[in-house]
Amino acid sequence: MQPTDFTQDAPGQIIKTTQGYWAFVPSPLPPHLDLSTHVMKLSDAAHLVGKLHGIAGDLPNPHLLIGPFVRREAVLSSRIEGTQASLSDLVFFEASGESSAEVSDVREVANYVHALEFGLKRLDKLPLSLRLMKEMHSRLMKGVRGETLTPGEFRRSQNWIGPPGCTLTDAVYVPPPVDEMKQSLDAFEKYLHASSNLPPLIRLALIHYQFEAIHPFLDGNGRVGRLLMTLILCSEGLLPQPLLYLSAYFERHRAEYYRHLLAVSQTGAWNAWIEFFLTGVAEQSQDAIQRTQKLLGLWKRYRERLRAVRSSPTMLELVEHLFSSPAISVSQAASRLKVTYPSAQKAIERLVEMNILKEATGRLRNKVYVAREILRVAEAESVT
Repeated sequence: MQPTDFTQDAPGQIIKTTQGYWAFVPSPLPPHLDLSTHVMKLSDAAHLVGKLHGIAGDLPNPHLLIGPFVRREAVLSSRIEGTQASLSDLVFFEASGESSAEVSDVREVANYVHALEFGLKRLDKLPLSLRLMKEMHSRLMKGVRGETLTPGEFRRSQNWIGPPGCTLTDAVYVPPPVDEMKQSLDAFEKYLHASSNLPPLIRLALIHYQFEAIHPFLDGNGRVGRLLMTLILCSEGLLPQPLLYLSAYFERHRAEYYRHLLAVSQTGAWNAWIEFFLTGVAEQSQDAIQRTQKLLGLWKRYRERLRAVRSSPTMLELVEHLFSSPAISVSQAASRLKVTYPSAQKAIERLVEMNILKEATGRLRNKVYVAREILRVAEAESVT
């Protein structure tokens, strides 16, 4: 990274460290923006988020569809960082502890689920803060690649971004050195808690950029930055349930995503980044609306079929659990439903007869059953 990469419009300061490399220290938020350029994009995105808010608020069970959305987000956010696990791999791993994919990849994705669920629950007692980010990071990195890089702690040494094998001197981007990073994080947390006249979605775009520019962890910054967006959407009341995620959009446009973030740092290209971000919000809100409606329709159809044959309450409750996690074993069903093993086995066997569940291992013991229709809707690239 060289100072010539940055123009006078860069929203921060280029500094040369005592070690001789250059680093970028972003200025505190907010920058000066001309919001008139974003009226149409903002209106479309805000309308669709509002529509998704209404659908989420009308769900018969507020937690009914969160599981598939959280797990889809975990897969796609982790895929941006290079993991190869699919949603099918994840739910099978959660049900059995096994995977046909690289186990380390699936564990990273499972950790993302745990970190997100932890963060959302923690918001009940702890405000959005640096402390909460560190707690989520600790869970994200536990037992996986990067676990030796101070999980749960902000970095105490310099990091950088660039192709494999690059050094600090030829990196594409070098975030603030440690002392400046601490000051930047302090200002960042203050901005999180400050009142703002900016439209919430534009503020969210600024926050996401700023976190990535500070890059406060040695590993896992991208995933924590995307986790943070979900927490903000829920904590600030934009959505009552975590149903909107941008990782699918960022993953589809990965090169453009990184290019926009870098262009903000280098040239202050806020308008292009905000337009890109709002387009993603609109696209993923529409996707979430359609995916929610499909899953809700499937849920209603299953319940009608079960009631038509006068199914037991255990079977009805089991179907509810399948929408949270579409793969299950008999022992897991017994534990979650608080019934005996034979009762759980009977319920699962009945759902297999109705083609709601299908056994996925082909084994005589330690079987895993998958709700393939639910999984197909959750896993599909597009539901249009």
